[in-house]
Amino acid sequence: QVQLVESGGGLVQAGGSLRLSCATSGRTISSLTMAWFRQAPGKEREFVSLISRSGGATDVADSVKGRFTISRDHAKNTVYLQMNSLKPEDTAVYYCAARNSGSYNRGVDDFDFWGQGTQVTVSS
Repeated sequence: QVQLVESGGGLVQAGGSLRLSCATSGRTISSLTMAWFRQAPGKEREFVSLISRSGGATDVADSVKGRFTISRDHAKNTVYLQMNSLKPEDTAVYYCAARNSGSYNRGVDDFDFWGQGTQVTVSS
């Protein structure tokens, strides 16, 4: 069974940066497509970014393109989300997700495993 544990969330001022981590156990991340989602209060969970099993391909939502970068460290079995130039509208609980399939689908239902989430709050 795959377990995902997020960390790195917190309170930051607009324009600041945070790096989220997703520590993975139970499987090596080289066998998983990994992604980040977020959910703001009263809103549906939305796709943020995805990285392929090899790490050679990524996908990023338009709302964060140019500001957020996803990466993975196979030695540490960890996926990261570097978030720069943060805005108040980035405030949400951020979730790490993984799936066995190598597809690039962005749907919530397309992912098999989920972390518990980490809160990111951006003040104006």
